[in-house]
Amino acid sequence: MHVQSRFLQQCAACLVIAGAAFGAWAAPGTRDTANSLRDKYTALEQQLQRNPFGRPLVLESRESPSRLTGEIYALVPYPFAQVRANLNRADQWCDVISLHINTKYCRPATGPTGTVLRVHVGKKTPEELGQAARVDFAYDLAVSTPEYFDIALRAGVGPMGTSDYRIALEAVELPNARTFLHLTYSYAFNFAGKLAMQTYLATLGRDKVGFTPVAKPDDGQGGYVGGLRGLAERNAMRYYLAIDAFLDSSGSAPEARFERRLQSWFTATEQYPRQLRETDRAAYMQMKRAENLRQQTVQ
Repeated sequence: MHVQSRFLQQCAACLVIAGAAFGAWAAPGTRDTANSLRDKYTALEQQLQRNPFGRPLVLESRESPSRLTGEIYALVPYPFAQVRANLNRADQWCDVISLHINTKYCRPATGPTGTVLRVHVGKKTPEELGQAARVDFAYDLAVSTPEYFDIALRAGVGPMGTSDYRIALEAVELPNARTFLHLTYSYAFNFAGKLAMQTYLATLGRDKVGFTPVAKPDDGQGGYVGGLRGLAERNAMRYYLAIDAFLDSSGSAPEARFERRLQSWFTATEQYPRQLRETDRAAYMQMKRAENLRQQTVQ
């Protein structure tokens, strides 16, 4: 039973790897790409104003036979220069990623091909570092201009049959000191990986749901999408809320930022208890403080 539980916990961890890799966009030029993102903002403006999230946010998800993708478009009340300054370094991304409840450790390092984030992902409870899965993500600030940026994290191989992790963030300047964000969370899986995920979702994760309403409320998921798409939506939201909490803390005194972003992230997740509640505030704070100490001392 212990072995099976451990396997399922590892399955859950491999599904939330902060993962991954935002590739550079295929637009022919930076200004064209910035304008494309502004056009997307215009197309979504009504949804951003009226939605069930209580904030200007639109969430989309897709599931194919071998890939999961969750996307979030959001309007944030921070000037573009502030957003770019707080999200253009690898160490800042480790601070963002570490807010996720499953992230046990993150440290940037210089590799043969550039900067790498060494990330350990595990259970939603305290865990020894050696027991958590390690995945190295290539960090790439693909584009950075006074009006637009595109940041990429990439991991070719993950645990439990997963691969090609991608988390991508692009942002564009809007009038009135606002910024429009587009976050993408995506990874591929083989047959073994899909089986592992389905096993987790049928056991430890059987009550988990996403955010997209479904047409049949009698499907056992309380009217929300479940399964793999629900999984992608939950983690896309967790990472978006981590970005927002990190930006919110940037105006605090340096010595107060860590505690503020922990509190902000947990408070934000509590707005969606059906999808995101995993523990109580005291347990989360205690675990993250211990992990932060370990991150500062363990090379």
